[in-house]
Amino acid sequence: MKRFLYTALVAVTLASCNNLLDTEPTDRYTIENFWVSEKGTVGALTACYNSLTKTGTFGGTATVLWEETATPNAYNYDNSAGFNVIALGTHTSATNSAIINARWNDAYGGIGRCNTFIARVGNSPLDDNLKGRMKAEAKFLRALYYNLLATYYGAVPLILDEPDISQANLPRAPREEVVQQILKDLNEAAEVLPTRYTAATDIGRATRGAALALKARVLLFEASPLVNTGGNMEKWAQAAIAAKTVMDLQGAGYALYPDYRALFLLANENSSESIFDVQFKAPQYGTGFDVVLRQYNTVAPLRDLVDAYWMRDGKTKEESPLYNPANPYANRDPRLDQTIVYPGAMFRGATTSTSTYVNTGYTQKKYSIYDRETNNVLPSISEINYMIIRYADVLLMYAEAQNEALGAPDQSVYDALHAVRRRAGLNPWQLPTGLSKSEMRNIIRRERRLELAGEGFYYTDIRRWRTAETVMNGPIYNHAGSPILVRTFNPQRDYWWPITDRQLELNPALEQNPNY
Repeated sequence: MKRFLYTALVAVTLASCNNLLDTEPTDRYTIENFWVSEKGTVGALTACYNSLTKTGTFGGTATVLWEETATPNAYNYDNSAGFNVIALGTHTSATNSAIINARWNDAYGGIGRCNTFIARVGNSPLDDNLKGRMKAEAKFLRALYYNLLATYYGAVPLILDEPDISQANLPRAPREEVVQQILKDLNEAAEVLPTRYTAATDIGRATRGAALALKARVLLFEASPLVNTGGNMEKWAQAAIAAKTVMDLQGAGYALYPDYRALFLLANENSSESIFDVQFKAPQYGTGFDVVLRQYNTVAPLRDLVDAYWMRDGKTKEESPLYNPANPYANRDPRLDQTIVYPGAMFRGATTSTSTYVNTGYTQKKYSIYDRETNNVLPSISEINYMIIRYADVLLMYAEAQNEALGAPDQSVYDALHAVRRRAGLNPWQLPTGLSKSEMRNIIRRERRLELAGEGFYYTDIRRWRTAETVMNGPIYNHAGSPILVRTFNPQRDYWWPITDRQLELNPALEQNPNY
């Protein structure tokens, strides 16, 4: 049975209505009677989770996959969701990028639902302990939605009360204030949420580990050169502590799934590696992952990503005796074959040619039901969960934060990276000893790129590292090394998204981000 998220979804836009006699309607939910039943309360929380499936957050057709195409990892030829204009540096506040508008709207939609739940759940007849846990879930989700806003737009209006027309003209709060509220919500949620759920119907709910892992992600961003020139040692240390707490969380059962490719298949979702997923269910709340990857090829990997995969022995192709120019994809880091379909690869029961995927010669295998021999003909709706946070990411976050917090990497940094590299199938998977902080930083950044390739995290990574102005300026290449087009990135503008003209019209108190 698919998870709890869609077992109790009810109407989430609540309308109140009074007739001429001022009587309460009995045939519909209102904002007042919604909370008098267990069903209504559970439905209200389900609505908070349902905002995860929106186009502007983690759902839509393939929002999270298309985000890769705003990076050196992939190319989106038809500007799906507006990510190609972001990659080209031609996005504007006039909303020529649909995602820039949708992320603002859908994140605030989720925040409004969470605020209403937090304010009203006390009126529910449910047990106080259960109400406390559900309120903590709503706080986690509110933090997640606010983190989307703070990560992409910077300073945003901070709204903590249930929706009201008076909020329409609120100015942008200082970004630091928004981040402090995110951390407050996550700390309070972590104190209440269970480490693990035992009921099958509760799989997919926020846990203590999810709150702490998101806290580590938030702090990692806040410590970064994008927010703090030269970094912030205290926040690096705090991020490392939060990630390590997840790693040491007794009873959570977190572990790397032994098979990297199988981790992203439907049969293995909600595995030991999953910390917090969007629980998709077809056809009601599915995605277009499979049709986008199989047919439209709008997440087309680039040569730059393929070249980033070294050889299985951990050496570059120039250094390794395993490299064969006549068979350039053989003996590479196993994650290449498990993530990307390249010319000559077996995929969907046939050998792929250079013209099978015409945009770059490549397509993405990760998050697709299709594999070497699998060629199921299925509807265009996919229901594979999207992992917002998985355990490998926590290990990499810990390694990065701990390395930055120290003068040189300690053994715990090596241990975290070794676990990821060992699961990947590298041989040897051990890194050289005695690496400097900067040497380890470069290794961690490459490991993040390869381990998380195709999952939508690299765009935020290159922004927080302030490397986007280097890696996003210049031509992009197909499998044969032929240029496709030239991208630009303006470091005085493009590290943050614009507030759209529509939002500025609706709320004159908003101020635009610089240089838009």
